Amino acid sequence: MTRLKRLFGLGLLLLAAIAQGQEKHELTVKEAVELAYKNVIELKNAQLDYQIQEALNKETLGRALPQVNGVAGAQYYVQLPKFLFPDASSTVVYSILKEEGVQGSNGPITEVPPPTLRELSFQQPWNTAVGATVQQLLFQPDVFVGLQARKTALNLSTAFIEQTKERIKDSAYRRYYAILVAQKQLHFIDESISRLEKLYHDDSIMFKNGFAERLDLDRVQVQLNNLRSTRTFVDNGVTISYAALKFALGLPQKDTVVLKEELTSASIKEGILDADFKYEDRAEIRTLQATKELQQLDVKRNQMGALPTVALTGNYSLSGQGQRFVFSGSTVYLNSSYIGLNVSVPIFDGFQRRYRTQQAQLKVSKLDNNITNVKQAIDFQQTVSRESLKSALYNLDTQERNLELALKVYSTTKLKFEQGLGSSFEVLQSDADYQQAQNNYFNALYNATVAKIGYQSSLGKLQ
Repeated sequence: MTRLKRLFGLGLLLLAAIAQGQEKHELTVKEAVELAYKNVIELKNAQLDYQIQEALNKETLGRALPQVNGVAGAQYYVQLPKFLFPDASSTVVYSILKEEGVQGSNGPITEVPPPTLRELSFQQPWNTAVGATVQQLLFQPDVFVGLQARKTALNLSTAFIEQTKERIKDSAYRRYYAILVAQKQLHFIDESISRLEKLYHDDSIMFKNGFAERLDLDRVQVQLNNLRSTRTFVDNGVTISYAALKFALGLPQKDTVVLKEELTSASIKEGILDADFKYEDRAEIRTLQATKELQQLDVKRNQMGALPTVALTGNYSLSGQGQRFVFSGSTVYLNSSYIGLNVSVPIFDGFQRRYRTQQAQLKVSKLDNNITNVKQAIDFQQTVSRESLKSALYNLDTQERNLELALKVYSTTKLKFEQGLGSSFEVLQSDADYQQAQNNYFNALYNATVAKIGYQSSLGKLQ
C-alpha cells in the first residue's frame, strides 16, 4: 500500500512538472501573427542580419577615422652580429720599413705581410624601441562609396525583414482560418450524428412495434457509421492543423492554442475588393529596388577605382641601446619622427577595372529585368486571385442558399415522418442531402477564406 502511494505521488509530481512546461495561448488571428513575429526563427535571423549590417556600417565608418598603431619591443643579443673588417696597419708599417731599407734580424726587410681580417660589431647587447604611427585616410574610392551605401544596405535588410514577415503572416492566416473552418465542420457533423442517433432510436421503436422494416433500421445504421468515420477523419485533421499552426507560430507542440475568433461569411466579405495598389506595397519590389540601389553604388565604386588613394601619416619612435637592461643608467636613447603624405595611384591594371565596371552595369540591367518580371507576376497574381475571390464568394453565396434549402427540406421531411406521413428512408435521404450541402458549404467557406488571404497578399495589404 505504501509503495502504491509513493508511485501515485511520483506520478502527480511528474504531471505537475509536465504542466509547468506547457503554456496556453488564447489568440485572435492578429495576436497569432504578433506571436509568430516573436518566435519564428527565420524572422529572428533576418533581424540579426539587420544588426550585422549595422555593425558592418560602423566598421566601414571606422576605416575613415584615424588609424593609430603602436609598437614596443626589446632584444638582447646573446651573440652580437659581427662584420669582418680588413686590418692593414702591419702592411703599411712593413711597406715603409721596406722602402727605407731598414735592417731586420735576418737582414733587410724585403717582405710585406698582407692585411688581416678582424671581427668587429656595431651593435649593443640590449636594444629597445617604442613608437607609434598615425594614419588618416583622406580619400579612398571604396571607402567613400561604402559610406554612401550604409543607409541603402540597412534599407535592404529592412526589406528582407518585411518580406519574411509577409510570409509568416500569410502562413499564420491560412492555418488559423483552416482550423476555424474544420472546427465548424466538426460541430455540424456532431449535430448530424445526434440527428441520426435520434432517427435510429425512433426507427428502433417503430421496428419493435411492427411499423418499420429491419432494412430501414440498417440504412440508418450504415449512414451513422459512415458519419462517425468522417468525424474521426475531420477530428484528426483538426489536430494536425493545430500542430501546423503551432509550427507556423514558432511554438512548442506541447503548448495549447485556443482560437478566439469566429469565421462567418460576413467577415470574409468585409472590404476585400479595395483596388488601391502600388507596386511599392509589395515587399518583393522594395527588396529588389534596394538591391538595385546597392548594385548602382557598386558600379560607382568600380568607376572611381581609377582615382588615387590619399592618406596622411606620421610616426614617432624612441630607441635605446646599452650594455645592460633598458632601465639601467648606461642605456642611450635616440628619438626619431616623421610626417608624410602617401598617394597611391593605379596606373595600369590590365583593364580589370573596366570589365569589373561592365559586370556591375550588367547586373543592374538584370535587376531591371527582374523588377519588370516581378511586376508582371504581381499583375498576373492579382488578376488570378481577384477572379478566384469573386468566384469563391459567388460559390459561397450559392452554397449558403443550398444549405438553407437543404435544412428546410430536411425539417419538412422529418415533420412528415413524425406525423406518420413519411418514411424513415425519406428522412435519411434528406439528411444525406443536408450533410452534402454542409460539406459543399464548408468547402466554399474554406476556398473563399484562402482566396481572400491570397488576394490581400497580392495587394500587400494582408491585415
